[in-house]
Amino acid sequence: MSNTPYSRRAFIKRAIAASTVASGSAAIVRPLKASAQQATGIGALDHVAIPIQRVEEMVAFYQALGFVVKETERRVSIHFGDQKINFHRPSSWQSGTGLRAPGAVPPCGDFCWVWEGTREALVTVLDRAHAEIESEGERDGGRDGGNTRGQSIYVRDPDGNLLEFMRYL
Repeated sequence: MSNTPYSRRAFIKRAIAASTVASGSAAIVRPLKASAQQATGIGALDHVAIPIQRVEEMVAFYQALGFVVKETERRVSIHFGDQKINFHRPSSWQSGTGLRAPGAVPPCGDFCWVWEGTREALVTVLDRAHAEIESEGERDGGRDGGNTRGQSIYVRDPDGNLLEFMRYL
């Protein structure tokens, strides 16, 4: 098959190039690389759910960090990008009903967010939430199959869950 402007192969190459240009910012900012261990069909994490004890303090804390907080009778959820964390209220997780890890009790979370600003801006946000920095340092993050270095700052939320904010280097 020749590589003329009318061949199927040339058309496919032009279509792929056009789609890369059309989604240019996403392709440049976050190129997706499948690892050898990635399960077929899994595209992203939708949400995580953990039990909480101190509901009012948790709501105020996550609002101070800038998360969108939504509340229902059974849970509080915090939203960031296309993801969320569901926090099950004590009345929900202590009842023994519903689907959840039966041994999970607060604190049982360890969450890492990508921070895209400066260290100084992050410290300002953490101060607003009255979060004390527990530790900080350089480590490998989840990007590029876990091979990208980042600078992390660790704090705890009102229930004691570990929160990591990673700035990729």
